[in-house]
Amino acid sequence: MSILAITLLTFFSSIIGTITGFGISTIMVPIVLFFLPLPETLLLVGLIHWFGDLWKMLLFKHGVHKKLLIYFGIPGIIASAYGASLIVHLPENLSSRIVGTILVSYVTFLILEPNFRLKETNLTASLGGISSGFLAGISGVGGGALRAVVLTAFNIPKSTYIFTAGVLGALIDASRIVTYFAGGTRIATTLLLGFILFIPTSFVGAEIAKKFVDKIPQKLFRSVVAVFLFLLGIKLLVFP
Repeated sequence: MSILAITLLTFFSSIIGTITGFGISTIMVPIVLFFLPLPETLLLVGLIHWFGDLWKMLLFKHGVHKKLLIYFGIPGIIASAYGASLIVHLPENLSSRIVGTILVSYVTFLILEPNFRLKETNLTASLGGISSGFLAGISGVGGGALRAVVLTAFNIPKSTYIFTAGVLGALIDASRIVTYFAGGTRIATTLLLGFILFIPTSFVGAEIAKKFVDKIPQKLFRSVVAVFLFLLGIKLLVFP
């Protein structure tokens, strides 16, 4: 997969991921999987996604929700590392089927429970951290959306919400990135050079999305992305 192709994918994923709330990884991982092995895909997209978390922290410099940082963040970091370790050591066919199962289950849940809400408790935060971290580590998709579901239950100000989401995402992404790398996963040198373009492109995409987020039908984008994820999930289950 060429640097130009990944740069364009990063740009559009940043826009669509911001508008729909799915996140960059949810858009990028399924597409990159057609060209790269699963571990390398998760490491590559995980690094790009980590910078997306950084943009949230830099653009919305507000106080972090301390309770979520502790009860969501710590379990999320541990679960993310565990999920990432499974991908590193499992046979690729098996890991692909696991990702396929997660994709299908994730989309099915979104369809059946579009307005799902959780109670504001420490247990909710901890279980959400574990689930979000594990999904992020093992598949690269679903973790951000699940994190959003948990954070909305705590009814915190929008600016604090975005900053907290960025901090939690950065911690969980860092955990899985380190685990992928420690397990022997590497990115091709030619693609590493592409980060000169990937990083600023993700920022530009997020900035554009911020300006148009209220003008584009969010439900339409969510539906299109959900269908694509479901079809890819079926593909990974049947043809890993």
